[in-house]
Amino acid sequence: MTNAADKIIVALDVPTKKEALELVEQLRKKISFFKIGLQLFTAAGPKVVSEVLETGAKVFLDLKLYDIPNTVAHAIESAGNLGVQMVTIHLSGGETMVKAALNARPKEMSILGVTVLTSLDETAIRALGISSTIEEQVSRLAKMGVAAGIDGLVVSPHEIEVLRPQFGDEIELVVPGIRPPWSETADQKRVMTPGQALEAGADYLVIGRPIIAHSNPPEAVAKILAEIEG
Repeated sequence: MTNAADKIIVALDVPTKKEALELVEQLRKKISFFKIGLQLFTAAGPKVVSEVLETGAKVFLDLKLYDIPNTVAHAIESAGNLGVQMVTIHLSGGETMVKAALNARPKEMSILGVTVLTSLDETAIRALGISSTIEEQVSRLAKMGVAAGIDGLVVSPHEIEVLRPQFGDEIELVVPGIRPPWSETADQKRVMTPGQALEAGADYLVIGRPIIAHSNPPEAVAKILAEIEG
């Protein structure tokens, strides 16, 4: 990828199919990759995935699957039938679940492993009974996922510098928690600007609210691209 816009995945974190498709229409001239997560998929179902794909865009289906291996494998088969390019699973589901997902996917679809959610900080993971640091937990789950054959990892910007040296170009790093200097961090604790994240080694930046909540989403994309390119 040489075009900065190709590194951006816009998160369609909106409640209706109408709003999602309007955003795709507004941004499609610049952005070719869109994320459909739990909110939109629960509201609009597979139909919204098909309609976004029909525009020629690519879809990152971010459902963070986490269940028994057989159930996750069948969900991956369904995602493959939809034609999405990426789908997420929770690596905390364990090696057997990860391998079941990988065995069920079509070869053209990437499966990304989620390590530790960007909304969690050290205090929050202690409350979950995890005694290691976030960095240690991320690294532990990442190593298991990569050994199992995962295609990429979803990690906070602050884990890029830990994981890129470990795995080199072997996997893709897809990074949420991206906040341009002019936007609010809201509920995400471990954030970075687009330029900082790419410089650290991110392959894709997942950006939602700074774009979709902006009064002029195309203008927000232009500002982000200017920051990256500048």
